[in-house]
Amino acid sequence: MSEVELKLQLPSGATARVERELGDAPRRTRMQGLYFDTPDRRLAAAGLALRLRKEGRRWVQTLKGGAAHDIERAEHNVVVAASPGAAPQLDVARHAGTPGGEALAAALGEDGASALLARYRTDISRRVRVLRARRGCVELALDLGFIAARPAGVVDAANASSNAADAVERRWPVCELEVELQGGSPLAVTEVARRLAVRHDLWLDTRSKAERGDRHARGLAADSAVPAVKAQALKLRKGMQASEAWQAVLRNTLAHALPNWSEVAGGHAAPEALHQLRVALRRLRSGQRLFEPWTHLAAMMPSEPVAALFRALGTQRDQDALAAGLQADIDAALAALGEAPLSLSALPEVPPWSDRERATHGLVFFDLIGASMAPCVSAPDLACGGAAPDNVPDNTTVADPALSAGIGERLQHWHAQMRRDAKRFAALDDPARHRLRKRLKRLRYAIEFSAGLFPKRAVARYLERLSVAQERLGEFADLGVAQRAYRALVADEPRAWFAIGWLAEHRTTVLRDCADALGRLRQVKPFWAD
Repeated sequence: MSEVELKLQLPSGATARVERELGDAPRRTRMQGLYFDTPDRRLAAAGLALRLRKEGRRWVQTLKGGAAHDIERAEHNVVVAASPGAAPQLDVARHAGTPGGEALAAALGEDGASALLARYRTDISRRVRVLRARRGCVELALDLGFIAARPAGVVDAANASSNAADAVERRWPVCELEVELQGGSPLAVTEVARRLAVRHDLWLDTRSKAERGDRHARGLAADSAVPAVKAQALKLRKGMQASEAWQAVLRNTLAHALPNWSEVAGGHAAPEALHQLRVALRRLRSGQRLFEPWTHLAAMMPSEPVAALFRALGTQRDQDALAAGLQADIDAALAALGEAPLSLSALPEVPPWSDRERATHGLVFFDLIGASMAPCVSAPDLACGGAAPDNVPDNTTVADPALSAGIGERLQHWHAQMRRDAKRFAALDDPARHRLRKRLKRLRYAIEFSAGLFPKRAVARYLERLSVAQERLGEFADLGVAQRAYRALVADEPRAWFAIGWLAEHRTTVLRDCADALGRLRQVKPFWAD
């Protein structure tokens, strides 16, 4: 069994509106859960969540599996008998014979169930409404309550039904709306969730209660920054249709973007999470450009909302990069002269998003998740941005060209662009150099997506030189950000002229390094021509 579900966070002030959305839904049900894991978090590492939960008067043992950011996760529920006033004993054998049970046994290893402890608990008041939508039937569940953990990462099973916090228990408030498929197409979930997000300024959050509880049990507060999620390698198969390969790229980039989006939207992301979200959006756009000549859904993907979110994150990313890079170098140069560091506090702060802005930026993910589940139409005769042939049903795939040959043609076109620009790099103005940097990123991500279709060593040689050239042009872009920042300070801080002079001298070195790296890249042999 699996669940198809999206989780929406409610901003302050939206609870009453969402409760009115539920209408005359039945009264609240109290749900008190205990979540189990080993002290070294083997289940969390395996993407598993194991809980006992009292739902009204009954107890249910549940095992969930799969990445928390996936809209569809495996789920196995077992109703458990219990004595009045007492919690039942956890029994992992209840999940034996299921794929999740096998994954659980593998995660526990030789220790088995003896290593399991109650790591955190939840106490939730839930109101439910079943809604019939155009594509199917969904359940709306409004959850209000908290996740609780103790510093030692172990909770008392006997305290599962207690609403009172002890002296050391920490709580993470829960105020969210779950949209879960009851029947019909999974697109019913994305469409209903998107409509509710627009209506009430809700935002998509892929962090499950289990993921948040695990953080709490590790001593992390609700506002603690966590490590960013980076892209996972993707290996396309030579026998794939172009439409199938595009769906794989879309799912891969969503797995990269969604966890980082959840942290950024939550307002407590580390700078690297914001950076990785921008990288994921750039990878997504590169994948679309790679496949849009053949795949109708790639050509029809919502490009402008992706670009709008990318731009909205840009100013903060520039300031983060400056603080972590050239600002430290300039301050070190000032310190060598016996001067105090230059403060950039005069730069305008990036204001946090309003509830409406956050909800609006997040709408693109509902569209992308829906696209990742939609049936594909592949049409080799489509031009970029073209429409699907009228005589091809929405759920039909027509013949694709050989995947490696089609991708090779795209790579050759972008490779030729790169070589022309690299040859005349010294004569390019700064906007043209920035455009070249974006083209290098697109070429790199396209090669990383399609690397499995070509000889491994040849791909590695090309990517090595391409990565160096991209890094050098990235340094040049950061230098431009720093120049603009320090020029904004000169009216109030004359010492900013020192920084501007230092950057001008550094620019000469960076431009030389860019030209050298691009020269080496121009000489590398294209692997797709073999």
